[in-house]
Amino acid sequence: MRINEVLAGKSSREVVTISPDATVRELLGLLARHNVGALIVSADGSTVDGIVSERDVVRRLHEDESVLSSPVSAIMTIEVHTCEGHHPVTDLMQVMTEQRIRHVPVVKDGALTGIISIGDVVKSRMSELEFERDQLDSYVHTAQS
Repeated sequence: MRINEVLAGKSSREVVTISPDATVRELLGLLARHNVGALIVSADGSTVDGIVSERDVVRRLHEDESVLSSPVSAIMTIEVHTCEGHHPVTDLMQVMTEQRIRHVPVVKDGALTGIISIGDVVKSRMSELEFERDQLDSYVHTAQS
């Protein structure tokens, strides 16, 4: 299975971005409003300048409550692992596991086209396994007839 197939199966293909100049408080509002765990940081809505997650906020908030007034650029991750839609999902699973990351932006020619979460990967893998099970079940029942 390819990453584009996982993207196609998502209920929403919208990629929510936030400006690096926005405040962490604004970030929290967007995370809650869109019910997501991370946002792509992008000055123009197309390029990936960074990524920021709920985890980033919690870690910084624990250290300093005033972080809510800070710009997102103060807490974002700058070195972002990205993938392309034609890449196999198994490669993405390996990167997510090794790097301990839950969200990966999908790009094409450097432009943001989507975002894949660990939940998206698990859901697609479960669908694949259910399909395989159903096929095997059908084969066994046909062979017994």
